[in-house]
Amino acid sequence: MLFLLFHIGQDHYALDTRQVAVVLSLVNLKQMPASAPWVAGLFTYRGQSVPVIDLSQLALGRPAQRRLSTRIALVHYPAPGPDSRLLGLVLEKASETMRREPSEFRDSGLDHGDAPYLGPVTEDARGLIQLVRIQDLLPPAVRAQLFPTAEQ
Repeated sequence: MLFLLFHIGQDHYALDTRQVAVVLSLVNLKQMPASAPWVAGLFTYRGQSVPVIDLSQLALGRPAQRRLSTRIALVHYPAPGPDSRLLGLVLEKASETMRREPSEFRDSGLDHGDAPYLGPVTEDARGLIQLVRIQDLLPPAVRAQLFPTAEQ
């Protein structure tokens, strides 16, 4: 399987590319007042409004650094019902991929209580690389705010 690599702080993380629709350069976002601080905003992609979250803000409490390798990955977020919805993720240093078998990831051994999106880990010359689980990124209240029609 192919994984998109990125950083949160100094650490490496991975997304399963089967969940990634497209990786884009950073774009200007419309702010979303009264939303969680890690909801970076909203933009239009091919006629569809797409909410965007900043994974660095979510995990570390600070926004992603704006650099050439900071990207917005549009992922297929599983919404209630038969369809998924596009969700944008601001990712730092999202410029590499790696191939791994799912069996090469192992449990991290930690309880990620407040960060249920943190999945198993694998290791290579870069060090530990942790999988981010798209389906566990949004708490129910934020999911209802970002995808209101999907919740009804």
